Amino acid sequence: MTNEIQTPSTIGDAFEGGFYGGKIRIGVAIFAIVWAPKAEGEIKGKWMDAYTDVQGATSCFDSMANTRAMAEAGSDIAKQALKVNIGGHTDWCIPARDVLEMGYRHLKPTAEENYVYRSGDNPSSIPAGYPYTEASPAQTTVKAFQEGNAEAFGEAWYFSSTQDSENDAWTRYFLNGTQNNFIKDYERRVRFVRLIQLST
Repeated sequence: MTNEIQTPSTIGDAFEGGFYGGKIRIGVAIFAIVWAPKAEGEIKGKWMDAYTDVQGATSCFDSMANTRAMAEAGSDIAKQALKVNIGGHTDWCIPARDVLEMGYRHLKPTAEENYVYRSGDNPSSIPAGYPYTEASPAQTTVKAFQEGNAEAFGEAWYFSSTQDSENDAWTRYFLNGTQNNFIKDYERRVRFVRLIQLST
């Protein structure tokens, strides 16, 4: 089965309530990534209280399943994601670890060198992502997403919806691409995302 939705040919183009961010595989299905507009779809908050195990939020690619599990366990940022209406769409969620990686890879805000140790490996993305070099990915060519512009990711740590342990969740630093786990009860940024199924 194939969805009738046609994806843009260019990353960063306006698409389905936000901006096109590439494709990712969830199981055998392929999904298009849509990043929320920053003004409406970026918040700051705690993932959850530390030492709270959310067993349903461990997927590296299924953003919605993670977000729903977080919300059921009491996460304020997850509840906000599931309640928001942007562009008439109400299926926003917090990006899973591999989805968040694609935000950096395709829409990197800065011209800084990348952190290369274990950063960039992404088996879920289409095509599969490989570890960064110092120069690749380069700063995005999408002007709105370059540092200082309206849609740019901040030079800050962003939470994914993927739990690493009962105390930590996976995060990414949008200055240089570092992926790390951080304690859940620290405040970090969150950028909402939609995942639109294209095929099964």
